Amino acid sequence: MTTTARDTVLGRIRDALALASAPATTVPRAYRTGRTLPDAERLALLTDRLTDYKAQVHPCTRDRTAEVIAGVLRERGARRVGVPAQLDERWLGAYDGEVVSDSSDIPAPALGELDGVVTASAVSCAETGTIFLDGSPDQGRRALSLVPDLHVCVVDLSSVVVGVPEAVARLVPERPTTLISGPSATSDIELERVEGVHGPRTLAVVIRTDA
Repeated sequence: MTTTARDTVLGRIRDALALASAPATTVPRAYRTGRTLPDAERLALLTDRLTDYKAQVHPCTRDRTAEVIAGVLRERGARRVGVPAQLDERWLGAYDGEVVSDSSDIPAPALGELDGVVTASAVSCAETGTIFLDGSPDQGRRALSLVPDLHVCVVDLSSVVVGVPEAVARLVPERPTTLISGPSATSDIELERVEGVHGPRTLAVVIRTDA
């Protein structure tokens, strides 16, 4: 049997792993957890971080959710928007454009023909201005929130926590998690900011509060 270079390398790796002993070190897990802030402070902190990332922030009471979403879509000229299969239908009740319910039958490139997308969210971290999507039925597949140029993301203030440890504690590790901190942006070789390269060019966050 002929031994290839690949076989040799993999064989050496297996031998090294067999000889390696498990480290006797205990990894500390003393993370800061359980931190809380009043609603107003969490809202202000998250708004500040998102605004700094150049996201549009629209706080509103729950009964104005549909009105605010429709206003955002109207302002951006979005006439055809995609939604996850189980998004709350009431959220699009004031929108007069075409609503496309996403499914696996729609190829990802075709999502680029949408003017925007509206999704819910799983949890948000106020300290870092990060929104977590976990692929739940009201959030949809990852491509749905990444391909269209406009993402309107609905965040309930009750799902906003202070820091990353508190946010991670609310997630299910087995679910596909997408982390969003502002619209997609990168810098070219001259350090000029370029938006919309790896995701939506515009992120509008509708934060639902009790009052």
